[in-house]
Amino acid sequence: MNVRLILLLVTLALFGAYSGWLLLDVGYIAIWQAGFANPSSLQILIDLVIACLIITSWMIGDAKARGITVWPWIVAVLTTGTLAILVYLVVRELAKKPKLQTA
Repeated sequence: MNVRLILLLVTLALFGAYSGWLLLDVGYIAIWQAGFANPSSLQILIDLVIACLIITSWMIGDAKARGITVWPWIVAVLTTGTLAILVYLVVRELAKKPKLQTA
């Protein structure tokens, strides 16, 4: 297991646990409503949407290059945001073939 995979798994576990707790505590709609609460919150929401769009455009090319069906990932990003991106990166990392060691 490489360092990148460990960092991705830790990030996914911590952010996923926090997101799950928040979802149970306030609900899905309330999370979105918070983004529209004031101009500062809206700026953060817009920034997150832009970042997800940029990463998703990279993900589309990466998935096509790897022969992965991309539409489920796009739907997942649209509904869960960066959680889906983190899962994609973990799956991508796990699918990598280990490099052969040469003597």
